[in-house]
Amino acid sequence: MADAERRVTRITDPADPRIAAFVSIRERDLTGRQNRFIAEGTVVLRMLAASARTAGPFTAEAILLLESRHAGVADILAQFDDTVPVFLADAGVFNAIAGFDMHRGVLAIGLRQKPQRLADVLASLPDDALILAACGLSNHDNVGAIFRNAAAFGASAVLLDETCCDPLYRKAIRVSVGAVLTVPFVREGSVGSLLAAIEHRGFALWGLSPRGETDLDDIPPARRTALVVGAEGEGLPPAILAAIRTARIRQKPGLDSLNVATATGIALHRIAQLNAIV
Repeated sequence: MADAERRVTRITDPADPRIAAFVSIRERDLTGRQNRFIAEGTVVLRMLAASARTAGPFTAEAILLLESRHAGVADILAQFDDTVPVFLADAGVFNAIAGFDMHRGVLAIGLRQKPQRLADVLASLPDDALILAACGLSNHDNVGAIFRNAAAFGASAVLLDETCCDPLYRKAIRVSVGAVLTVPFVREGSVGSLLAAIEHRGFALWGLSPRGETDLDDIPPARRTALVVGAEGEGLPPAILAAIRTARIRQKPGLDSLNVATATGIALHRIAQLNAIV
């Protein structure tokens, strides 16, 4: 606590250059800028601290708190290196800095220190693994929810093609409840190259589609399974559906499909149970 206190600086001017990175974060999200991102809320800050404490891939460069939140997160602040500055502001100044008032009074500039490549993540996976691969996901809410599902049902990694939105976008991290910071992921290459690399590592590929040939409950157990999902509405490209085995979730007729995050949660839960992961 003493160390955290020594790092605290009170901010009274929204134009203070020391907190420039936090200004109007909703309009200029930091995703994609030298591996920096915005972490929002106590739960996400705790996960960011856990990564920093264990020499994981993420840490904080700076933290901005409402004065009233400081005491409640003191235990989390103590987990960061003493060089990470902590700034405090009252509600008026804080809102003027952030540009909106739905921030929960806890913000951090995060840094992804060790971006991994696809080959690195695949090489690090256990012999028994369930992973999720996705292409064309452009909705940050869906991406965040998918990471939350992946964490809940024991997926070892989430692999995104280059057309997916960045999971380090502020809203995606918030919706994931910090799971983006705990589930290993990559975002690179085409979906074809992604799936070829996964298959080369011995994974059984199953594309999730309302028109899938196999009922989800009939997917056979496998030591390594990759669930493959596509964009909301469009689904997986026809060429991909033709190249891999496909599975469907049974539902009442009359509805075109489930939301991709909902469908992913159902499928991950079923496959995790099948392979005794949860």
